Amino acid sequence: MVTLVNLRAYWRFLVVLYQFFPLIVAYTRDKRKYLLFGGGRRVTTEMRVERADILLESLLTLGPTFIKLGQLLSTRPDILPPEYIEVLGTLQDDVPAAPWDESKAVLEAELGPVEEAFDAFDTEPISGASLGQVYVAEYEGEKVAVKVRRPGIEDLVEADLRVIRWSMPLLMRFIGEGRAFSLENLADEFAKTIREEMDYAEEAETLVEIQENFADDDTLVIPEPIPERSDDRVLTMEYLPGTKINNIDALDDLGVDRTELATNLQRIYLQMIVEDGVFHADPHPGNLSVTDDGRIIFYDFGMHGEVDPFIQDKIVEFYIAVANQDVDGILDTLIEMGTLSPNVDRQVMGDVMELAIADARGDDIEQYRVNQILEQVESTIYEFPLRLPRNLALVLRVAGVVEGVCVTLDPEFDFISVATDYLTEEGYREESVQKIIEGVGQQGQKTAQSLFRVPPKLERVLDRADRDNLTLNVRLEDNRGVLDKLAKRLIYGIFLSFGFVSTVIIYALNPENLVAVGAAGAPTGVVALLLWRSFRSRKGLRATPQFTRQNLKERRRE
Repeated sequence: MVTLVNLRAYWRFLVVLYQFFPLIVAYTRDKRKYLLFGGGRRVTTEMRVERADILLESLLTLGPTFIKLGQLLSTRPDILPPEYIEVLGTLQDDVPAAPWDESKAVLEAELGPVEEAFDAFDTEPISGASLGQVYVAEYEGEKVAVKVRRPGIEDLVEADLRVIRWSMPLLMRFIGEGRAFSLENLADEFAKTIREEMDYAEEAETLVEIQENFADDDTLVIPEPIPERSDDRVLTMEYLPGTKINNIDALDDLGVDRTELATNLQRIYLQMIVEDGVFHADPHPGNLSVTDDGRIIFYDFGMHGEVDPFIQDKIVEFYIAVANQDVDGILDTLIEMGTLSPNVDRQVMGDVMELAIADARGDDIEQYRVNQILEQVESTIYEFPLRLPRNLALVLRVAGVVEGVCVTLDPEFDFISVATDYLTEEGYREESVQKIIEGVGQQGQKTAQSLFRVPPKLERVLDRADRDNLTLNVRLEDNRGVLDKLAKRLIYGIFLSFGFVSTVIIYALNPENLVAVGAAGAPTGVVALLLWRSFRSRKGLRATPQFTRQNLKERRRE
């Protein structure tokens, strides 16, 4: 028997197909200009921006699940081009509030009558999001914030997740094999993420864990949850009003030191990611406020991330390499984290890194921002397919958003200087130096051992060469089929030459016999067409993209 969720999913599938139909046609024409025939067409930056705007509008129209999907896609430069990432980065989780009667039904189903559960309850929400909305109430004489899951959201999300899963085969037709792998993983990851975000019991656990991690830190405040008035669909917590962190005029009126505030925010996130391994993953200004005495208030821990110890170590190494302008160190760290393929063209990526650092550098040699480097990396990520781990994507997004908030507070804010000071104070830079010294010692030991092992082996090789008994096996990697393409062109060329000569000879011997001439010329024409198509194809031979300073400036202007 077909369930109600399945019926809703079938209907939603048709709605989604209708919304995305213009994009489906556009992507199909990229492969076949006239849909069923014709060559491919070049996709310009302007076309990508236009399509990204269409995608944004479609996601907003489709509602909560797809808004969340768009936000997740905005953190995945391994799946979408940079133009899409930039446009989707503006996607706000802000939708009209559900009617009070519907929210009240959710509250009473979980906690009983509202009048008995709370001393007073304001039925106008103070904030609304795609999955839930927040109200102000009174409990045991204190003001509290009550987060209520949006009515009926569970069935809608489950239906939409089925639609996304059914849509995967269609999406795979328009992307490469590497990105298809990432996209398929993203569908499973998204289902897990959105279900976690709807589980307010898990959010309360995360809130308490981060609160404990900063128990001795007086630079931030995290609301205290109230367990007896909370469950998986309702989260009641301490009400903490404050001034929005991007309200510069109000902060100045309070006399808050904005540079100190930005520094505290950066250091808090460094501790979350590098030290604790669990972090608040949605640091946009709507989720950050400031108390009258300059402490930072964190709201909404529904979106959170975890970092395992290996990635923590690599993030530290990345920050240190950036501070030291060590391009090889940056590339090695990105490769070890899985962000770049080990087979990536290091020369090209090294040029990108060097130009990004040079372009972002100020008067002081360390006056540049890591976000500008990440922008260049993200732009190149789409050209060099990779598999980006989910939590690493969240870390990249958090780093960019946090730096944006910090620069709003202080236009001269130096991200690298703060990160370097933090790593130095916590002893990470000394550990890094110690690892280098240990590495040098190990390398010296290996070199000494090689001095004894290599000469005898070299002597044997030279003896075999002297006896003309040395065989050298060469293995040529051709993952892109370049040799196959060249062989086909060579064969086509031979047949074309033979056919052309044959046709000329037949015509010279009997110019009036057009049937014979045509019989010889037709196959020659077919071969000529095949040879022409092999040169027209964009697959196979392709030059390595060259990144120059002018190229980067043009891409930034675009």
